[in-house]
Amino acid sequence: MLTILQIFSDNSVVFFGAFLAMISGLSVRISLSLAKQKWASTYHHTMSYVLLPLITLIITTVISGNIALSLGMIGALSIVRFRTPVKNPFELVVFFALITIGISMSVNAQYGLLLVIAVDAVILISYLIEVAGKKLGFHVYSLSFEEGNAHNILEISASENIPFLDTNKFLLQYTSNKASGEVHYRLASKSRDDIEKIRLSAEGNKSILGIELRFS
Repeated sequence: MLTILQIFSDNSVVFFGAFLAMISGLSVRISLSLAKQKWASTYHHTMSYVLLPLITLIITTVISGNIALSLGMIGALSIVRFRTPVKNPFELVVFFALITIGISMSVNAQYGLLLVIAVDAVILISYLIEVAGKKLGFHVYSLSFEEGNAHNILEISASENIPFLDTNKFLLQYTSNKASGEVHYRLASKSRDDIEKIRLSAEGNKSILGIELRFS
């Protein structure tokens, strides 16, 4: 028992830094959830956000001041890879931020906390800007193809181009078959009302061949 207490006492700074690193990663996860980023709410993402800063901090602490160990650790870690495909650049940025948080906590906790506050603030402020934009009647951000998969989807097939769909701000994908002359539109939005309005407008068009609607 004394040995365990002595270990905690002798390495209190490291343990405190480890605790801050884990809490910091969790705060990023919470900020993403508050910003309605559902992809970050899974168990795997939550554990990744909590453990990645901690692991990075421990590695940085272990190899600091030892060049030989640093080179050996680099060789060992080069074997480890993230084989899960990253869905968007933002997800990659978040992982890089978590690694940097772990390194910063090891070197200077103040820099680590500053980075955490900055990351959380940017995520939440950007979401509030999006919400404010919607209330004012415009969309600040457009959706990528992958993000659209988690939103309300409207797919329309037609025998010719439909002008109001060609320029629609919710348009994600457009395909045209020269052989058959058919065109295909794929639109996505978080708002069910927006998709419903487009569907009602399109149904009266005689060139429409088919409409498929999927709500998230």
